[in-house]
Amino acid sequence: MWCAAATALGAPGNAPASPTSMFAPESTPAHSIYDISIFVLEVSGAIFVVVASLLVYAVVKFRQRRDDDGTEPAQVYGSNQIELAWTVIPVLIVVVLFLSTAQVIHRVQDARRPASALDVTVVGHQFWWEYRYPQYGFEAANELHVPVSADNQRAPTFLTLLSADTDHSFWVPRLAGKTDLIPNRTNRTWINPQQPGLYLGQCAQYCGTEHALMLLRVYVQPRDEFDRWVREQQQPAIQDPSVAEGRRVFEATACINCHTVRGTVADGRFGPDLTHLMSRDTLAAGIIPNNDANLRAWIQNPNAIKPGSLMPAMNLSDRELDQVTAYLLTLH
Repeated sequence: MWCAAATALGAPGNAPASPTSMFAPESTPAHSIYDISIFVLEVSGAIFVVVASLLVYAVVKFRQRRDDDGTEPAQVYGSNQIELAWTVIPVLIVVVLFLSTAQVIHRVQDARRPASALDVTVVGHQFWWEYRYPQYGFEAANELHVPVSADNQRAPTFLTLLSADTDHSFWVPRLAGKTDLIPNRTNRTWINPQQPGLYLGQCAQYCGTEHALMLLRVYVQPRDEFDRWVREQQQPAIQDPSVAEGRRVFEATACINCHTVRGTVADGRFGPDLTHLMSRDTLAAGIIPNNDANLRAWIQNPNAIKPGSLMPAMNLSDRELDQVTAYLLTLH
């Protein structure tokens, strides 16, 4: 379903050519940034036109002519009117830009949180995203799901941004501005997407070897679809007897030290929660589709897919690899 949504977002007339274009905002913070950007561009453009026009005028009017006698023209030293103009006008321009920007910052950073808001804690890791839903009591990884915030049912999402290791930055251009995740500091931002679909972003602060492959995927869903997704995520892992051997291998390795599978002995916190792994469209923070072949290859050797990944190869035999893959494929 969400692959189809992603395709629809890229269709002509339905979204911008780039899915990360800030010039097609779909959330109030992004609209505010877009508006101030266009205003600054217009002011800068007007300044460029005036300065360039005066420069062209001076070059043409005072160019050297064949009948010039080579003597220096009469010099004029000082003009109160010109000096006043080039002092007052730039000051006024700076003041206007300052007040306009301050207004946008205040509107975004000091927005009131309505009772209908969703709270999500975002934790940046090397090199993946953790999403905690404290109101619902579960965690997800790499794919953020939020409800659409329509005019008749406002449901903004307020994000608390934390880092587990080094500096990261949360940036989904069509939904909000870039906000950093800094160790030992809490930052916040918010979004209120007004159209359902898939919105893409990127960690925008260099955080290590695989910074460029720490992608962001935000799924904006109608309220009923979001509520259904929440109910599914709240459930413990399915216990399928047909893959019991794969579960035994999984629980006998160091996998359980890093990953959580609710309803089992696996309660690691270092890596992503795998309770509903197969409900996600992608693996490795959005860089490859989540399917049987890619999942097996990822378990076998993560660094072959994502060099610099902190997940080690477990050196499983082919039989064990097939068993663990089969077990993980049941975690919907």
